Amino acid sequence: MTDQPNPTANTMDILEIMSVLPHRYPFLLIDRIVEMERKTRVVALKNVTINEPYFAGHFPDFPIMPAVLMVEAIAQAGAALLLTEYTAEERDSKLTVFAGIDSARFRRPVVPGDQLRIEVTVLNWRSNAVRMKGVATVEGKVACEATVMCALTNRNKPKAAPTPEPALAPEPPAL
Repeated sequence: MTDQPNPTANTMDILEIMSVLPHRYPFLLIDRIVEMERKTRVVALKNVTINEPYFAGHFPDFPIMPAVLMVEAIAQAGAALLLTEYTAEERDSKLTVFAGIDSARFRRPVVPGDQLRIEVTVLNWRSNAVRMKGVATVEGKVACEATVMCALTNRNKPKAAPTPEPALAPEPPAL
């Protein structure tokens, strides 16, 4: 595996996705990219399993994937497309963040055992922001659709906290 995915490649496995996106379990919401057209379109897959941590509370007797996480999966697929345009060193100093969500619609529940197919089409590409239309389907039926805007920003890595000096032991009381 290289630290720089080929921007002309049209697929990515999970290790290649992790070399591009900073997200990790439990918040990495795409498992594979099955189609990619540079600066144009990406298709990603998310295998939904009962082991997802949000199912413990959403909902214990009727587990459904939270709608906002479907929108997040759309954004992550789009961010992967955007970030393949940069080197590993450039990605290390950048972060892709939400800049907007429009026209989000949720059509059917997504449950454990479903495979979410996330198709994202670029509507407007700028060097520091991308506007994309995403549609998430299960077995060809629309589960979620939304237009998202992702912006590229500088990543300000937190500085290490200074090491505190050891406290002096109090003097024992005089007798």
